[in-house]
Amino acid sequence: MKTWKHLCTITHHKLLVMKYCFQVSLYKQGLLHDISKLSWAEFRIGCMYYQGNRSPNNAEREELGYSSAWLHHKGRNKHHYEYWIDYSLKKEEGLVGMKMPKKYVVEMVMDRIAASKIYRKNQYKDTDPLEYYERGADFLVIHKDTRILLEDLLVMLAKKGEKETFSYIRKVVLKTKDY
Repeated sequence: MKTWKHLCTITHHKLLVMKYCFQVSLYKQGLLHDISKLSWAEFRIGCMYYQGNRSPNNAEREELGYSSAWLHHKGRNKHHYEYWIDYSLKKEEGLVGMKMPKKYVVEMVMDRIAASKIYRKNQYKDTDPLEYYERGADFLVIHKDTRILLEDLLVMLAKKGEKETFSYIRKVVLKTKDY
């Protein structure tokens, strides 16, 4: 039963992200989003720790002190800022966030919207992705420009909703050369 529910959850999430990516003309991102969740390394853990109201990776992390599924996932999916962590050329800085391409920042926003809708269900509000982000924002290793774009889009979503935010992403964010 957990296996079926986990498969339904990741399929629903993937379809939502695909729908949102398609609305902003990110077709490749929409089609390929989270394909690694179907790999044995991630799917097995998702089934074992499935709860339905939060990520199974958090339950695995609580039990083992780390999440093997998350370590696998973040290393294969460019829409996670953790994928973009590398050593700085300045040794004293240690690990730093690299600037993410805009298309992956946008996919990350779509991912956060879909995840919030999956876990919050009928209680979802457009402020949920921003509130979730803010709970951990102080601890992120993320490039300053990536952080600004991500926060701007999450704030716009919270204040103006999906329709206006998606239009802005399609017409402005993805049309300009840099951010």
